[in-house]
Amino acid sequence: MEAAIQTRGILSLPAKPTGVRSFLQPSHGLKHRLFASKPRNLPGLSLSSGHNKFQTFEPTLHGISTSHKERSTEFICKAEAAAAGDGAVFDEGDTAAIVPSPKIFGVEVTTLKKIIPLGLMFFCILFNYTILRDTKDVLVVTAKGSSAEIIPFLKTWVNLPMAIGFMLLYTKLSNVLSKKALFYTVIIPFIVYFGAFGFVMYPLSNYIHPEALADKLLATLGPRFMGPLAILRIWSFCLFYVMAELWGSVVISVLFWGFANQITTVDEAKKFYPLFGLGANVALIFSGRTVKYFSNLRKNLGPGVDGWAVSLKAMMSIVVGMGLAICFLYWWVNRYVPLPTRSQKKKNKPKMGTMESLKFLVSSPYIRDLATLVVAYGISINLVEVTWKSKLKAQFPSPNEYSAFMGDFSTCTGIATFTMMLLSQYVFDKYGWGVAAKITPTVLLLTGVAFFSLILFGGPFAPLVAKLGMTPLLAAVYVGALQNIFSKSAKYSLFDPCKEMAYIPLDEDTKVKGKAAIDVVCNPLGKSGGALIQQFMILSFGSLANSTPYLGMILLVIVTAWLAAAKSLEGQFNSLRSEEELEKEMERASSVKIPVVSQDETGNNGSLGESATETSAPTNT
Repeated sequence: MEAAIQTRGILSLPAKPTGVRSFLQPSHGLKHRLFASKPRNLPGLSLSSGHNKFQTFEPTLHGISTSHKERSTEFICKAEAAAAGDGAVFDEGDTAAIVPSPKIFGVEVTTLKKIIPLGLMFFCILFNYTILRDTKDVLVVTAKGSSAEIIPFLKTWVNLPMAIGFMLLYTKLSNVLSKKALFYTVIIPFIVYFGAFGFVMYPLSNYIHPEALADKLLATLGPRFMGPLAILRIWSFCLFYVMAELWGSVVISVLFWGFANQITTVDEAKKFYPLFGLGANVALIFSGRTVKYFSNLRKNLGPGVDGWAVSLKAMMSIVVGMGLAICFLYWWVNRYVPLPTRSQKKKNKPKMGTMESLKFLVSSPYIRDLATLVVAYGISINLVEVTWKSKLKAQFPSPNEYSAFMGDFSTCTGIATFTMMLLSQYVFDKYGWGVAAKITPTVLLLTGVAFFSLILFGGPFAPLVAKLGMTPLLAAVYVGALQNIFSKSAKYSLFDPCKEMAYIPLDEDTKVKGKAAIDVVCNPLGKSGGALIQQFMILSFGSLANSTPYLGMILLVIVTAWLAAAKSLEGQFNSLRSEEELEKEMERASSVKIPVVSQDETGNNGSLGESATETSAPTNT
């Protein structure tokens, strides 16, 4: 007598079986290991692995008919497959050993329970980010006593220090709080602040801004200090600017992608990460329309009404509502979606302090390459974007026109990125991670060269653009807008998924602290680095136009380093991925132990073997 017994499941036979003849027939693949010389009953045998207890074989099994041998062979083969698989329990007469997971449109329901909420979260986060990004520039550029010159100073001397401070605080909190508590602790202050700004801080801005002090200092120090003094003059607007920037670095990069990496596998990420942006870029389209709607709304208000205050209240109400929706989706996924199994053979790293964490991250070539990608993108896009915004300010000096154009820009960015998202999955499937990671720097380099060429050689192009009904300034604005649209669409559809996929094979300690250091510090470091380069060039060569050829050369060097880091990271990523897959296979193989019941040639019960890989020793009675 022999029986197929599962690994993680249980063997359950009734005391007096009536319809299990086929179940008790031997599998020919196991026959040479299961026969014992003499029968032996199994009094009181109970098999359990923390599950249900099982009834014993009784002597009444001795005379069971063996008339359905072919059916039994098929059934036992399926039982053997299940023993190495998910361990489904076999009911009497059941031949469907393995029950597949339910699917919708070819995707498992469990996977959809992850992907759909994550897509909605990404939609809400980027909807907010588009509103905040467009609003922050209007606030600081068009405010009284300020101009576009304030932006480089903000990025370098305010945004970067606050980002570093947040990273240090986040590192400390990650050591003492659970992941859920850490998520809520970080995102709720953002929601509260943006609501308070629209309804409290902006209406009181005339009372809380030190206008008289700023005017006095400006008269003393001279107009060249207008940029730094503007930070003091409109400090609440500058704080909004920094919080809007941190929303992109913290909520998108650290909170969302960290959560997505936690609940998805590499295979799911390769298939669905590019598609997250589809819903997100629908958000860009709608949020761009929202910004333009409220920008035009100010025209219809009566005299004496602060139209911008009305618009701010409406847009900040939307931001708060979307933030609460993000919290709800996070709660729902944590409550109803199971986490994927990870390889357990990771190095258990001890808790590290702030300096130890930074030293560990700096010493890792993998993290350094990731940091190079992020910093290079920040510097490259800033070298082109700041120059473009200066042209945009010259073409659209009023806040109303400026904000409306930015709404159109966001909508076009969403449409272009949506299209790129549709193509990104093909790129990942056809060419892999490495090629996808190199597309963004290539696109940025080509479009940047076109933009700088138009600025440097605008004179010869003047007759051509005049035939198109444009001035050289307007043509530069449009070409710069196209450059930003293509670069950002490549970033959202390819660069961001590639960067986030690179975190997945890392151990949890490196993943959490590495993301905080790279995404929170390196993002503003890249932007601040670009701003510092531009400030140095302007002071050295007298104007941004005179420094344009040198900025183009710097852009070429940075993109070259970016491509080299992407190539290096490709090899390390593939190596870690292979190691993780091998560890999982070894864990699955080592966990497969199939207890069996030995049997002699007469078909009587024998002794219980240890596993399917061991032959039961004969027992003489």
